[in-house]
This record gives sequence, C-alpha cells and structure tokens, in this order.
Amino acid sequence: SQDHCVLTQQFVMLRVYSSNSNPKLNTRIVGGQVAPVGSWPWQVSLQRSGFHFCGGSLINSQWVLTAAHCFQTTPTGLTVNLGLQSLQGSNPNAVSRTVTQIINHPNYNSGTNDNDICLLQLSSPVTFTSYISPVCLAASDSTFYSGVNSWVTGWGNIGMSLPSPQNLMEVEVPVVGNRQCNCNYGVGRITDNMICAGLSAGGKDSCQGDSGGPMVSKQNGRWIQAGVVSFGEGCAEPNLPGVYARVSQYQTWINRILTFSGEPCLRQWARGRGWQACRKMEITCVVGRW
Repeated sequence: SQDHCVLTQQFVMLRVYSSNSNPKLNTRIVGGQVAPVGSWPWQVSLQRSGFHFCGGSLINSQWVLTAAHCFQTTPTGLTVNLGLQSLQGSNPNAVSRTVTQIINHPNYNSGTNDNDICLLQLSSPVTFTSYISPVCLAASDSTFYSGVNSWVTGWGNIGMSLPSPQNLMEVEVPVVGNRQCNCNYGVGRITDNMICAGLSAGGKDSCQGDSGGPMVSKQNGRWIQAGVVSFGEGCAEPNLPGVYARVSQYQTWINRILTFSGEPCLRQWARGRGWQACRKMEITCVVGRW
C-alpha cells in the first residue's frame, strides 16, 4: 500500500543517510558461482595500473558500455581487458586495449545515481572470437517483467570482508518491478531509468568491483543486456534488491554517439536503414548457447 511505501521510505532513508552518505555503489557478486570459461564473452575488466576496479560489456568491436560512477578521471592508465577469466594467472584468450574516450551520460547525477551509464571507446577494434563477442542491447520498447530471471557477472568480492575472487563470477537474480523497488528504497528513489533485481529473502546480489558490469536476460535464444550494475544498500540484504541503469532508456543516446564515431552500421542506421537488420549484418548479437 501507499502507507507501507511511505513507512519503508523513512526506514531506508535512515539506513542510507545515517552516516551522511548515499547507498554504496555495487561492486561485488554475492551468492553466485564461478562462471564457465567463455560463458559471458562480452564481459570486460576495467583496470588501472593492473588492478580491477569496474566491469563493463562489449557492445561492438570498439565500444564498451559501463557505469558513469566508475569514471571521474581521464583515460590515462586505463585498460580494458577482454576474454578474461581470471584476474591472476594465465589467460590465453585475453586481449587488452587502452581507452581513447570516456563519455558519461550528460544527465548523470552522482547524488541520485540517475543515468548511471557510460561509453568507452577502445584504442582499436577487437576481433570477435568464442571468448570475445558483443552483447545485444535491450530495445527502447523492451519490457522486463517482475520475476524474469537475469544474470549478473563480475570479479567483485563474494561477501562482506571476503577477498575478491580469482575467477569471473555469475549470479542469477529475478527482476523486481520498479513499484516494489520504490517501496523498498523509498518512493521516488527508483526512476524510470533504473531496473532492479534480487531475491526478497536476500542472499544473492551484485555489490562493490562489479560496478558497470552487465545484467542480462535470455530472450528467444539470445542474451539481451537489460541493465548496468549501479548501486544498492548493503549487499544481498533482504528486500533491498540491486539497482541497475535501465539500458533500454539509452538506445537513442548510444546510437547517436556510435553514429558520430563513424561506425559503418550506425551510419546506415542514421540514414534510415532498419537497426535490427543492420545489427544482423554486422553480426554484433551473439546467439546464446544455453
């Protein structure tokens, strides 16, 4: 009920702001398992000086989608690692690129985490392999109903006070409707630019190192990115699902940037060619193997 939502808002606001801080940004997978090698070929590790700090997803041969809150500095010293399974040890399928552009969404609000989305342009295109392939992005008219299963991946810590994992982790969590998520976090806290996912009982979540990573759902045999790991209150807490930037809200913005960057497919799209047909020509969508 509305009264319940108001009471929940008061409770969450006290928890969030008792230390005069915003909800902690999500950087960790909790309650998941090690991902099989090559299962998520679009997953990237963003690193500075050899240290992982955020995730991201490959969306074509030269662009990566991630979270705006990951970046407050220049591309200097930043590397994007693709085809990576382990943060240490041998990675025979991995390649790396530097970054030439960091483009945060112009309406990103660090106070509310609204529009927490960012594009990175790689220094040169990557060659697609079984371990390095782009993910399809949710169309602007996409709907992800409450209860739909989604997967989140990353190298963040696996629990409070536990070390970061060596290998890429994965966790399955159901979508939580925005109305319920607003009740959980406080009315007005969750905008239309966000999508939530998690168990009401808690125990599974993304949290601190996973920021910027993909939340994907399988539709008609194809993996679709619905969200970008953004923020949450605590980690895997009951009735406090993870919050993600809703990818479908940013198709126009993404397309505009890629168009101006000179992507051939996007130039055709800008002239009126069908976007889906163009994507198929460029083979940028990977048919799921599960």
